[in-house]
Amino acid sequence: MVRHRGLSLDWFGYATARIAGDDGVVYTDPGRYGTLTGEWAERYGGADHPSGGPYDAGDGDVVLVTHDHHYDDDGVERVASDDATLVVYEAVSADAIGASGGRDVREPEALPYDVVRVGYGDEVNVGGVDVRVTPAYNRPDGPNASGGEPLHPEGFGCGFVAAVDGVRCFWPGDSDALDEHRDIDADVFMPSISRSFTMDRHDAADLAERIDPGLVLPIHYNTFPDLRADSGAFTADVAKRGVPVALAERDF
Repeated sequence: MVRHRGLSLDWFGYATARIAGDDGVVYTDPGRYGTLTGEWAERYGGADHPSGGPYDAGDGDVVLVTHDHHYDDDGVERVASDDATLVVYEAVSADAIGASGGRDVREPEALPYDVVRVGYGDEVNVGGVDVRVTPAYNRPDGPNASGGEPLHPEGFGCGFVAAVDGVRCFWPGDSDALDEHRDIDADVFMPSISRSFTMDRHDAADLAERIDPGLVLPIHYNTFPDLRADSGAFTADVAKRGVPVALAERDF
């Protein structure tokens, strides 16, 4: 657990983070790859990555879902409280997930929670937590595109800035570092640093220097081989730029 300005920040692996303060508890993209079922170490293991037993705290007031690849209905139910609100990007679709990824999931609206669908630029207040929706995509001319076809095209997913106790936490989702990110006002920056599918550690460090948050806490790396990243090198790079940085790699 990492503490910053009264918040408790946890990373459970993959894209799942927990942000807790007096205003409530927020989760980002809960589940997948055994990160909440206790199976991750058996399937992958060996990397700098949180791992532990099954997690089903059911304490989340707000659950943020960025895109199809990160939507896991079981993961949502493990973290969401009975009166939770799901803030879900407008393009998330159980049918599309089943057709493209072969995963059988329920639509968010089929779960027993309030669901708010959002798009780029939307701002919503959910139970005292202000949530802003940011663009997230891979550029057609970038490293996460083949023949001009991005793995995550514009409009496929999003990122979020969630303000808990007034502390703005920015999770950019599965995205390259974009011009649209450069002027985001964030107190905590939670980037992916894996390069595969997203910005790499170098672009994330550049963006951290530009945003100049009070804390950088990377997530979405080392969960499986394609997400391998050198978090120590990232930490050193960001620290040399004068930006506070922490890792949340110990077991939970």
